[in-house]
Amino acid sequence: MYRILHDQELFRSQCLINGHWRDAADKSVIEVINPANGKQLGTVPNCGEAETREAIEAAQAAFAVWSARTPLERGALLHAWERAIAENIEDLARLLTLEEGKPLAEARAEILQGASYFPWFAEEARRFSGEVTPVYRHGVQALTRHAPVGVAAAITPWNFPMSMIPRKVAPALAAGCTMVVKPASATPYSALAMAELAVRVGIPAGVFNVVTGSARRIGNEITANPLVRKLSFTGSTTVGLQLATQCGPTLKRISMELGGNAPFIVFDDADMDKAVTMAMACKFRNAGQTCICANRFLVQSGVVETFATNLLDHISDMRVGDGLKPETDMGPLINADAVAHTDALVKDAVEKGAQLLFGGKPHSLGGNFYEPTLLLGLTPQMRIFREEIFGPVAALMTFDDEEEAISLANDTEFGLASYVCTRDMPRIWRLFNKLQYGMAGFNDAGLAAAETPFGGVKSSGIGREGSREGLQEYMETHYALLGGLN
Repeated sequence: MYRILHDQELFRSQCLINGHWRDAADKSVIEVINPANGKQLGTVPNCGEAETREAIEAAQAAFAVWSARTPLERGALLHAWERAIAENIEDLARLLTLEEGKPLAEARAEILQGASYFPWFAEEARRFSGEVTPVYRHGVQALTRHAPVGVAAAITPWNFPMSMIPRKVAPALAAGCTMVVKPASATPYSALAMAELAVRVGIPAGVFNVVTGSARRIGNEITANPLVRKLSFTGSTTVGLQLATQCGPTLKRISMELGGNAPFIVFDDADMDKAVTMAMACKFRNAGQTCICANRFLVQSGVVETFATNLLDHISDMRVGDGLKPETDMGPLINADAVAHTDALVKDAVEKGAQLLFGGKPHSLGGNFYEPTLLLGLTPQMRIFREEIFGPVAALMTFDDEEEAISLANDTEFGLASYVCTRDMPRIWRLFNKLQYGMAGFNDAGLAAAETPFGGVKSSGIGREGSREGLQEYMETHYALLGGLN
């Protein structure tokens, strides 16, 4: 690890609590494994309730001073944090690839995209003004202002640690909240490296804390502690529902980005080259381990053969390997369980009649690698139609007309992202109104941006990240009525 990073101090193996680098109280640790070779990268503290409580109390103590700073003052530190990330992008990308597995090019792109949330929210907080309500009764005037909710906590996933953390932390700190972050145990070093940069640029002690360790014990303390006023979580629907329930007794504000089952709809009038390029980027980024990647390809009957043939040409050219190698197009899955889950979905589909056009089994490289896979003949009876794949498998099914496409697309409990390829503008407007998803990409799959709201409906979550709405998630509206003015 140290020989790979230029700046050795970015490889932190302790938690950051109240500005101090800390081990777990009992010195217990969790191993962090490189998914590309199965070797141990290092360890991080296995913290629990006590350490989490210390971090929350430190955040509470820091809140009064941090929230009193002007948005301009807080924003200046967020701008500095973004610059520090950009200046260290090569080390951060290597660190991300080592612990998560994605190719270096994808790691760099994730880091830059994540860093973009810092300047956006730094400036948006300066424009987030209250209102003077039009006079509705003689002698009174109503005013509103926005105030930070208080201590916020974030529980982040392993698949995009360098973008998920800024997406939650930037609006929280810009709003005046202080933060406690629990990163995924599979990819904690990215969070700790960001914490190191936060210290360097002068984020005050207690404002940003990172606690690694037991998800259950840390989560229990976060949800039960009344000092925490807001929880942001990205992960599975099952865990999200549990956390939401646990937040109920203390009436915390919550925002949750949960599971997905994204349809990718290709109409016969689509630009086929663009549709295939979009499909490759949408499906195989991070080996399919993204919550918004295409899960079901719905292709109009008249063009399914053309689309499948072109997609097969691209998939068969993919180079699978260690993400640190510059020629690699797709890295490993995160662990053996992910490989087993993906393989089980493929086998179920084939047993129920799907045609295997390419791949369909663990890669000859062994370990956590899985072949990029193409299936034709998906049906609603197959598990892969209902369950989130989280692997490099493109499953195609056909439809005849627009209404059937909409019906198939909406036939799921999830509602995070959806994609449509068509040149028919009236159709785009119709589908935008009828697709039951928080986000829809028409002829473009780049949904995530600091300027736009990110989130889902139905079982895919609640709340939004990014955009002005993302800042509102960390603020309360206070109302004052001024009387006796006549």
